[in-house]
Amino acid sequence: MSILSPKSMKAVFDSAGYLVIPSFLNPLQIDEVQRKMDEYVRDVVPHVPVKQVFYENKDRPETLKQLQDVWKHDPYFGRMFFSEQFVGLAELLLGGPVQGENLQWFNKPAQIGSPTPPHQDGYYFMLDPNEAVTMWLALDDVDEENGCVRYLPGSHKRGIRAHSRTTTIGFSQGISDYGDEDHAAEVAMHAKPGDLLVHHCLTVHRANGNTSAARSRKALGMVYFSRHAKEDLERKNEYHKKLTSELAVAGKL
Repeated sequence: MSILSPKSMKAVFDSAGYLVIPSFLNPLQIDEVQRKMDEYVRDVVPHVPVKQVFYENKDRPETLKQLQDVWKHDPYFGRMFFSEQFVGLAELLLGGPVQGENLQWFNKPAQIGSPTPPHQDGYYFMLDPNEAVTMWLALDDVDEENGCVRYLPGSHKRGIRAHSRTTTIGFSQGISDYGDEDHAAEVAMHAKPGDLLVHHCLTVHRANGNTSAARSRKALGMVYFSRHAKEDLERKNEYHKKLTSELAVAGKL
């Protein structure tokens, strides 16, 4: 667990736009999460809506890369998502009450895991004001080779940047003018199982693909919105409807 005080964690988060908490879950807790996730993939995924399941290649089950709304289909992950350990941290960092929006699972399979384009989560969330956090709980050892998260410090203070369509499944929009200066300013976030990364929804981040020979890059992602933030549901639903149709045509669902 972080040795920083709550006040210091809030200060770091407000300044950099992200926070790292080593050993947020201990090894026994992570073993349990891994086991429950394996059971979820085996027993639950075949029965959830196809629009919540993404593959690098739909014809190869081992290329499963992203699962949406895991908490809605499994009570274990529901309890985890709404536990004080996670909700309390979100409320501390956002400075007030939050509502849980999504618990998702990510993977970059060895050798074929695609890069994650530079983006801001707030672009997808369509909130006013843009007040939300994403938590990224490492389930594997993560470094440059298997696609660690890379943050752009302080980028949450500069508003939404221009995004355009990408071909990356699960990340349909990416920053269109991400250049050499941005790459030079990135901070690569190595992590061990149980470490937690938390970033503001306006913090720019990306990840390379997984070039390792055999190592996966699995993580849980949890999204919490400030209760002061309002979604543009009409625009969001229309966007997701269009995106789902495009993915279905492309054979990615």
